Amino acid sequence: MTRSVRRIRTLQVAGAAAAALLALSACSSSDDSSSKSSDSGSPASSGSAKLSGTVTVFAAASLKESFTKLGTEFEQQHPGTKVTFNFAGSDSLAASITGGAPADVFAAASPKTMKAVTDKQDGVGTPVTFVRNQLEIATLPGNPDKVSSLKDLTKSGPKVVLCDKTVPCGAAAQKALAASNLKLTPASYEQDVKSALTKVELKEADAAVVYRTDVKAAGDKVEGVEFPESAKAVNAYPITLLKSAPNAAAAKAFIALVTSAEGQKVLTEAGFLKP
Repeated sequence: MTRSVRRIRTLQVAGAAAAALLALSACSSSDDSSSKSSDSGSPASSGSAKLSGTVTVFAAASLKESFTKLGTEFEQQHPGTKVTFNFAGSDSLAASITGGAPADVFAAASPKTMKAVTDKQDGVGTPVTFVRNQLEIATLPGNPDKVSSLKDLTKSGPKVVLCDKTVPCGAAAQKALAASNLKLTPASYEQDVKSALTKVELKEADAAVVYRTDVKAAGDKVEGVEFPESAKAVNAYPITLLKSAPNAAAAKAFIALVTSAEGQKVLTEAGFLKP
């Protein structure tokens, strides 16, 4: 074999070896790149990020039973999360939020109250109506005063309490009374619907105009009396994610649960009307 042939073969072998090394290097670089991409979180992995932390929900008092149930369900679906609630009259909640109280979600009992918040502190998203609610008269068990209409509450006998005019249940009661050309001076105005109902439950009042959901939640502690004028004063309930929510990701997930078929089932079973 001549020297020139040997030299050619040697060069071919060296070239093949170099090519193999380059290929191996490329594969290793690709693997490292994929590993780094996976470690830093690809769009797919970030989309399925685990929720954690506390979600603070400010909600109308009439939502207490149903939202508490949904909060428990949310925590079970997302281990590592905790839902804390502040239930009160929508107007006082709105004042707290606009005053700087930290919260993730606001669920109000009327669009007007929600607007008081969004006008001063824009929601991250547009408020969505998730349920509606209708008024009902709550009387003492057995209805001893034989209340059968809104007009019966204007008589001198029954001691009646109403929600304050500034809260949604009170505004709705005033609207229903106006629709019937009735005037009613209650024994007291209460700060929220639960406070009004409690007066009847404790027998400190004979009747109260509250929401049908509250009458249902009270069970046999009160008796409910429907009245036609309530159809003219149905309240829509909006919910929104608040600006600068401390836990926006979990808050969005909670709102999604409330508006889902599962959430709507819990709410309608509590007596709420569909949006």
